[in-house]
Amino acid sequence: REALAGFTNVTICEGDMLKLSPDVLIDAERYVVVANIPYYITSALIRHLLEAEHKPTRMVLTVQEEVAERILARDGKMSLLALSVQVYGKPELQARIPAGCFFPPPKVDSAVLSIELYVEPLIPVDSLDMFFELVHAGFSQKRKTLRNTLAAGLGKSPAWVETLLVAAGIDPQRRAETLSMQEWKQLVEAYQQLS
Repeated sequence: REALAGFTNVTICEGDMLKLSPDVLIDAERYVVVANIPYYITSALIRHLLEAEHKPTRMVLTVQEEVAERILARDGKMSLLALSVQVYGKPELQARIPAGCFFPPPKVDSAVLSIELYVEPLIPVDSLDMFFELVHAGFSQKRKTLRNTLAAGLGKSPAWVETLLVAAGIDPQRRAETLSMQEWKQLVEAYQQLS
């Protein structure tokens, strides 16, 4: 508090961030979140901020290195976490922090991750629920094809799902982690047309 007391553009917020709403905490139109957070709440906190009505323009977080790598995943190695973040913003690795830089040293290495939020998500706002429904279904059974995971996750027949995937220009034998964000967008659009 003393070190930052002279800065009028800095607000220190104390409390359980998962229970606090950015809308209540911050009255500025644009804000940045900079935090060294407990690693066990990383996914929940990022989701909380990305889904808030009043989103930050940027987040700079110290996270477990393995989590940063999952968020930074590219086509072919996507995950539910990567898609959940990348639909809202562009993540970038800013620095790696070896465990030995902390005292006492943790058992894992860390990373500083920045996420620059897009003005609008890559999937239209009114289609985000459908996007997340499809993504959750697609990643519900690892090592299975999209045809099977989407059928089980959506409660649809494999034949219907195959029609959906073909309409989206996606091979039904592919796995969820191989799809790019653009292909997920195509899948959402095809799902809207067939539903």
